[in-house]
Amino acid sequence: MQNLLWPSIRWQDDLAPELAGLYEQNLTPHFFTQASDVPDEIWRTCDAILGPPVSPKHMEKLDRCRIYVKPAVGYDEIDLAAWADLGIPVCNTPNYGTREVADHAMALALTLMKSIAFHDESLRCDPINNWRPALNPFGQRLSNCRAGIVGLGRIGTATALRLKAFDMDVSFYDPYKPNGADLALGIDREESLEALFGSCDLISLHLPLNDETANLINATVLDCAKPGLILINTARGPIVDIDAVYQALKADKILAAGLDVLPDEPANMAAPLIKAWHEGEAWLKHRLIVTPHSAFFTPQSMYDIRNFSTVTAVKYLTTGRLDNCVNDHLLKHRRGLD
Repeated sequence: MQNLLWPSIRWQDDLAPELAGLYEQNLTPHFFTQASDVPDEIWRTCDAILGPPVSPKHMEKLDRCRIYVKPAVGYDEIDLAAWADLGIPVCNTPNYGTREVADHAMALALTLMKSIAFHDESLRCDPINNWRPALNPFGQRLSNCRAGIVGLGRIGTATALRLKAFDMDVSFYDPYKPNGADLALGIDREESLEALFGSCDLISLHLPLNDETANLINATVLDCAKPGLILINTARGPIVDIDAVYQALKADKILAAGLDVLPDEPANMAAPLIKAWHEGEAWLKHRLIVTPHSAFFTPQSMYDIRNFSTVTAVKYLTTGRLDNCVNDHLLKHRRGLD
């Protein structure tokens, strides 16, 4: 009998058909809403864990765990080396939410470039005198614009295709993407962030958070921005120095920003950008849109995240095949295979 530890009781309803198949494979799922509810016996006998980060005190109890799957794309808060020291592979779930996040990036861009929020708020203030159909203060014809993608992974690629569907020229910056990716998608490659920011009307960020990408979008990069640039971030908040964004917006180095993610979540209300936005300062009005890290969420994506992470764990337990392992290099080093 193999035991799988799930993070939430509600998964039982979401995965009802799949759970029947688990029992047929002699796999028993256990559901808990929080780590403190899990008895020591389950920690010690579980073969797989699906859920949020596991604390060191609970990791010490893992006598026979063979795999940990995080039901999310990002894993920057996971101590990959600590899991490797236990000989346990860590896997993420990168095949959920791709379309949702790309759609959200487009929604933020279109809301700004077509002045949607501007018109809505103006009309609520004065529906008669602010009925101004010929006013679009933040945008221009999309097919005349060039969009830039930073990070051409799954979501970055999906966003590039959506931008192309709006007849926009698309460029990207991703030093880890092999040559030819630009030709396959019919887009252009830039060799530096500064060149990308200097040539684009819209920039959308789609890269992971790590030591290399923290504060990657900073004052130096923003100083290179083409006049009128709109910045979109649906990736990770700490990738962007929001104090630098505050200064760039105030100095009119960039036109507007749409942020689904922030360095502090919930928002740090003392941060100058957030404070100015919350208080409706006139210079920033309609130029900043904030959403609550919600780009990934639809009922369909929530089912996918549960289903795909379950498949990853069950596949490894039953066949030995390991998908989406993010600490494989550390496991190989531990075994002396690198």
